[in-house]
Amino acid sequence: MGSSSPPPPPPSPPPHALVLPYPAQGHVIPLMELSHRLVDRGFTITFVNTHFDRARVRASQPGPWADTGPLRLVSIPDGLDPRADRNDLGRLTLAMQEHMPGHLEELIRASSAEPEPERGPLTCVIADHSMAWALDVAKKMGLRAIAFWPSSAGLLAMMLDVPNMIEDGIIDTNGVPMEHKTIELGPGMPWMNTANFWWNNVGDPSMERVFFNVVLRGTKSIDSAEWILCNSFTHAELPVFTCAPKIRPIGPLLPGLQPDKAVGHYWPEDSSCVGWLDQQPPKSVVYVAFGSFTVFTPQQFQELALGLEMMGRRFLWVVRPDVTAKGNIAFPGGFKERVSGRGRMVGWSPQQRLLAHPSVACFVSHCGWNSTMEGIANGVPFLCWPYFADQFLNESYICDTWKVGLRLSKDTEGIVTRGEIKAMVEALFGDGDVVGRALELKEVAARSIGEGGSSFDNFNEFVESMKKHV
Repeated sequence: MGSSSPPPPPPSPPPHALVLPYPAQGHVIPLMELSHRLVDRGFTITFVNTHFDRARVRASQPGPWADTGPLRLVSIPDGLDPRADRNDLGRLTLAMQEHMPGHLEELIRASSAEPEPERGPLTCVIADHSMAWALDVAKKMGLRAIAFWPSSAGLLAMMLDVPNMIEDGIIDTNGVPMEHKTIELGPGMPWMNTANFWWNNVGDPSMERVFFNVVLRGTKSIDSAEWILCNSFTHAELPVFTCAPKIRPIGPLLPGLQPDKAVGHYWPEDSSCVGWLDQQPPKSVVYVAFGSFTVFTPQQFQELALGLEMMGRRFLWVVRPDVTAKGNIAFPGGFKERVSGRGRMVGWSPQQRLLAHPSVACFVSHCGWNSTMEGIANGVPFLCWPYFADQFLNESYICDTWKVGLRLSKDTEGIVTRGEIKAMVEALFGDGDVVGRALELKEVAARSIGEGGSSFDNFNEFVESMKKHV
């Protein structure tokens, strides 16, 4: 009687990634999209928000979430009182750095002690660069450490070069420019005014040192990360990727393309505006949206409204509940009645779906990186109105490097006037070269994420790397 063959070994559990975004809309969205893509490739994900952010995300999209399954949403405290203002980014950042590392260690330890059978123990941590302390926690706990950068690779390369900028006398040891001048970040990279370094444009001068310390700490932690992934594509920033090959582009990461998968929005989407767009002629609508942090003075808000009215064109305007100081939204008298029929206002939108809509002609944008990538991926030209942080560099990419948009200028009192809005919208509609370049860049972006494209190949290589030694 022959001997029986030994039973096959049990299958290895899938890679289990803990994903940690900085608690801001522009950081949560791309990391949520990356998480969905990893789930599609066999990963399980523990997505870690702060308690405050988890409540916002679940409230805005109650349907898709579950406490079990391949993508689980969990949370840890950020160290602030529940009633504290989370738009005070400096205070929030300090509290997180002090309180969250210990809570993250506890979460990892609990997951390792009693892993769920269908999930297995954690194998890696994918942390937002702005939460780079989590990479140190991952290595301390014996997990693989991967950094994710949600903005332009050019900005990350500049941040990694901060020690040299200090040595060269461009900034002092506190990140303050030694003089205001325009510098080139590297050969072939966009030019930037030293006054617009992101840590000096976060809305609160007293917190500039806090954010510069985030840069310094992140630079040290990210050096030892196994991978540095970013939401960009090779052609968009080729000089950067040539000089910094460790930064691996896997974008554009485009949210909202699969209706059954949550995006991670902070506010409920008003999808009725898609039906309104369906009724408009092709390339006729000016889409106006300023992200999750831009705040206008009442005077600037009124001037924007009157500019949209004066231009005489169809428009779709995203007006967040907190888009003006103290949340006091006051439209000009009779404005809604006068623009009725050609203007639509919503509180929050399914932006990716709107930018892909054939009725949208251009995008008046704050130049956040997610918005920049979404506009590029859909071939929509920009009218640029940056507010803070990295948005000035993104504007430079859009207007000077790729030449797929135009700038809005402020008057001597710092206001973008109604006349400027009208004039620049007309200039953009009449600039066939900008429109043509936007469509060309759209095709390049599509090839990068398609089979055989650079972002496609980078993502595949990352996935296979994470599946080894699980």
